[in-house]
Amino acid sequence: MTDSAALFRGQTPLAVRMRPVSLDEVAGQGHLLRPGSPLVALASPDGNRTGAVSVILWGPPGTGKTTLAQAIARSSGRRFVELSAVTAGVKDVREVMQEAMNQRDLYGISTILFLDEIHRFTKAQQDALLPGVENGWVLLIAATTENPSFSVVAPLLSRSLLLTLQPLSDDDLGGLIDRAVADPRGLDGAVALGDDARTALVRLASGDARRALTSLEAAATMAEPADGDEVPTISAEDVAQAVDRALLRYDRQGDEHYDVISAFIKSIRGSDVDAAMHYLARMIEAGEDPRFIARRLVISASEDIGLADPQALSIAVAAADAVAFIGMPEGRIPLAEATAYLATTAKSNAAYNAINAAIADVRAGGFGRVPKHLRDAHYAGAKRLGHGKGYVYPHDLDVGVATQQYLPDELRGRHYYEPTQRGVERDISARVEKLRKILGE
Repeated sequence: MTDSAALFRGQTPLAVRMRPVSLDEVAGQGHLLRPGSPLVALASPDGNRTGAVSVILWGPPGTGKTTLAQAIARSSGRRFVELSAVTAGVKDVREVMQEAMNQRDLYGISTILFLDEIHRFTKAQQDALLPGVENGWVLLIAATTENPSFSVVAPLLSRSLLLTLQPLSDDDLGGLIDRAVADPRGLDGAVALGDDARTALVRLASGDARRALTSLEAAATMAEPADGDEVPTISAEDVAQAVDRALLRYDRQGDEHYDVISAFIKSIRGSDVDAAMHYLARMIEAGEDPRFIARRLVISASEDIGLADPQALSIAVAAADAVAFIGMPEGRIPLAEATAYLATTAKSNAAYNAINAAIADVRAGGFGRVPKHLRDAHYAGAKRLGHGKGYVYPHDLDVGVATQQYLPDELRGRHYYEPTQRGVERDISARVEKLRKILGE
């Protein structure tokens, strides 16, 4: 550790020191900060006359939810109260609401309530917010990393604007890092930043401003001054030592879980083996349950490949068995093998469509009686009822196929399975056509 490290020890974290004091300093989120937008109206001192409303900010960590709330509070001049859903309860919410009502009625002062991690609030706790939001006692700014459609009660959603924050772009992150190096609130020029190091910091941050600044601060303590340099220069090696790996956004219970597995399956369906392997790697690195991945591969082999390549299902099942047998991390190898095979082989959803169409007919009442010659004739009295009468045993025929009716009368002639002309199913298609002619369809 160099002497420059002493500049950073014991200070407030860099990410906190660099928090914007106004909306003009906010990096990214330009789509939410246009003139006349709800957030700009909230930041205006006369926001009550310019349409200020309560908002719910939804976005990944490090995209500026808390930053926006605090910048709005400083710019608007309103009273600002901050609660965290991790520690606050219904009593705390009601006390804030009562005080906000008193401040408004007695002194004409409006209150901004910033509630972080609102998804952690129970339904009862969220319901306690409703009177204050509905009656205008507070302007609520709620922040969440989880989809509000599932984590926020409908009455509160309907009384607030839902604003979605995006991960910061590389340009946004680069500008933020440059400012932090030079700004007196930041590193104040105590270090220089090499181009390769800047690129590495941007890449490793994965759109997270807090991660970028935290990594910069850690790398700054490791920088060594080069010969003739007045200040230490952060190198790519310093960044690599300070940060083990890129921040991987993945919540096994949240949106990323569903988004990544959706992209994984759609990449296999679209025959993009490289994309499929990428999403597989993201799930593995995030600690996703390998059995979940294996199950999805088995489903994909049946739904998207089917009889275009009957071997695909066997390979997917074998991969699932192998993962259960050997565990991780070696289980990544059979998962990768199955992923590569499924992505590159021929595709058909004909069997998937066939069962869906058949189920739809059954649910709609289209089933009818089983033809008598197909009914069970093994129990006493069955023959007297005509069960089995006229049934032709296919194995007694040279071609192995008998011209007889199998579907109920109501569905006679109905075709569910329509094979494609891809892969093995091309041969199956020709055989199905011949079989239907023999069957008299």
